[in-house]
Amino acid sequence: MIDCIRLADRISAWFGKAFAWTILGMTFGVAYEVFVRYVLNSPTTWSLDVSYIMYGTMFMMGGAYTLSRGGHVRGDFLYRLWSARTQARVELVLYFLFFFPGVLALILAGWKYAYRSWGYLEVSVNSPAGIPIFQLKTVIVAAGVLLLIQGVAQVLRCIVCIRTGEWLAADDDIEETEVLLADRSVHGVLQHGTEAVDIVKPPSADDSRDGRPS
Repeated sequence: MIDCIRLADRISAWFGKAFAWTILGMTFGVAYEVFVRYVLNSPTTWSLDVSYIMYGTMFMMGGAYTLSRGGHVRGDFLYRLWSARTQARVELVLYFLFFFPGVLALILAGWKYAYRSWGYLEVSVNSPAGIPIFQLKTVIVAAGVLLLIQGVAQVLRCIVCIRTGEWLAADDDIEETEVLLADRSVHGVLQHGTEAVDIVKPPSADDSRDGRPS
């Protein structure tokens, strides 16, 4: 069971990290558009489409990876107060009530849109460049399949937690910037902790006998 969870985590991580590079394409497209529009006064006809395609692809293909790392939004103001077993039981029910029906609907609807789009090689209507977008409709199906695989892994993770009372943590690979900054601040306080103690330490009786100010 744990091997299946780890395998799904690795698959999600591979796709998430691979498609994260699309941010460079989006950045280049936007930067180039700003330059030619405001410096050369010659705007492109494709920059808007590139931004949509790159961002949409990154957002969709990173969903399973985010799920494997527990990065999606939840009601933490209640969730964090529960025991690990209670968290796992609630998540297990919610996966079957909401997650799997939603993901299956995404796959089926995405398949319909992708099949139709490939049929006439759909292009974008947002700009006169006519950028092909039928391949983007295929991303909807791929993202849904990845979410389905990771969702099964998350269900297994809930079962493991119910049995053991502890969550099976995902591999540590990427950390949010604010978490790193918070950890750095904590380390800084710990490094200077002894100095703080020296400053606030009250004088002892031995100090008074030695003639030190009390």
